[in-house]
Amino acid sequence: MIDSSQEQDLLRRIRAGDKAACAECIDLHAPSIYRLALRLVHDEKDAEDVVQETFLQAFKTIQTFEGRSELRTWLYRIAYNTALMRLRVQHPIVSVEDALQEDEGLTVPEQLKDWCCLPESDFQTEEVRTQLEQAIQELPETLRSVFLLRELEGLSTQDCADTLGISVDVVKQRLHRARLWLRERLSGYFAERV
Repeated sequence: MIDSSQEQDLLRRIRAGDKAACAECIDLHAPSIYRLALRLVHDEKDAEDVVQETFLQAFKTIQTFEGRSELRTWLYRIAYNTALMRLRVQHPIVSVEDALQEDEGLTVPEQLKDWCCLPESDFQTEEVRTQLEQAIQELPETLRSVFLLRELEGLSTQDCADTLGISVDVVKQRLHRARLWLRERLSGYFAERV
């Protein structure tokens, strides 16, 4: 993380065409952009392409960046949109009616397991990480994108809303629904471990 004065200096240098500043920006933000892209597109090569396209687009349009959000948030927004465009090419578009039917029942869990009593070491095994990652990938897209940005990438609620182009209230609602969905999806697995 860099502070706002360092970010402003970096932006000034990028806008002036300083190639070293562009490289510095890539070094600083590429790992988190790659993690997000990989979680969205599920393919290393495609994720690398998303990262490359993100920075190309960002540097081409850097003059339009108004600075109302952090540079990182703006880059996430570009990466998210780039990944979605890739996914739309690969997968058919879901109708609004289908999307509404998919969302039905997400807010009323059928079973819940209290994970508070599980030893912390249980959460550090490869098997549990695999289960968690698989469950995250199975989240509906609208919930997964919020969960990834907020919980795994550590964006603030406001930055998440800015990145996705939705309101803060919608971010909170989707994050809550994602957590309930994951809790339900994983409750059977964790019940077996106790």
